[in-house]
Amino acid sequence: LYSCCSKLICRGCDFANHISAQEKEEMPSNSCAFCREPLPATKEENDRNTMKRIEVNDPVALRQWGYRRYSEGDHRSAFEYWT
Repeated sequence: LYSCCSKLICRGCDFANHISAQEKEEMPSNSCAFCREPLPATKEENDRNTMKRIEVNDPVALRQWGYRRYSEGDHRSAFEYWT
């Protein structure tokens, strides 16, 4: 699941994106196959991207963040993200 657009990209599309980037040498090979944004380099940058998606009420990002909170034991916060 990519934090830039909240899309799940299959390995075939990811591989095709990587090959295309190598051939064109225009975009970095570590970019999202769906939106072409550079992939986050750190966990903090990944979390920041996910929070941007949550702020615009992206249902996939909200579900993922709720699951993350639930896994950490913060059930109240998880429920808030899920509802």
